[in-house]
Amino acid sequence: MKIFNATTADVASIYQLIKVYADKQIVLPRSLLSIYQHLQCMYVVKDKDKVVGVAGLHVLGEDLAEVRSLVIEPEYQHKGIGRMLLNHIITESSRLGVDRLISLTYQVDFFMKCGFDIVKKETLSEKVWIDCMNCPKFNQCDEVAMIKSLTEK
Repeated sequence: MKIFNATTADVASIYQLIKVYADKQIVLPRSLLSIYQHLQCMYVVKDKDKVVGVAGLHVLGEDLAEVRSLVIEPEYQHKGIGRMLLNHIITESSRLGVDRLISLTYQVDFFMKCGFDIVKKETLSEKVWIDCMNCPKFNQCDEVAMIKSLTEK
């Protein structure tokens, strides 16, 4: 299995895969339009022609980016696909000059194993003012904010 830049031919599969987890309130839902509009920063893992994993990279500012919609087809979980996608996102973030990568997640253990630390959402003002203000969960957000530094201090 390999990572590919997502294409328009992948959008329906990406939408359905995200929907599986959005329906369980594990990730935020994404509309088809949103997927098309952010397609250039989405990556997929395919098994033959089937999309079995997806993740997005969203740059929020000069030195901050976010991992978005990291989901794996249920029968493909625990095979290293999530870590493969996250490592790709980390590499791409570094290539773009991003110093910090965040995730708002319920998968705390996974992200901790990948070098992320828990932070208070309030410390991520770029995220709060760009995205959180419009989120349906804004006043009762129960996701955990996590961050990984991509540069040595």
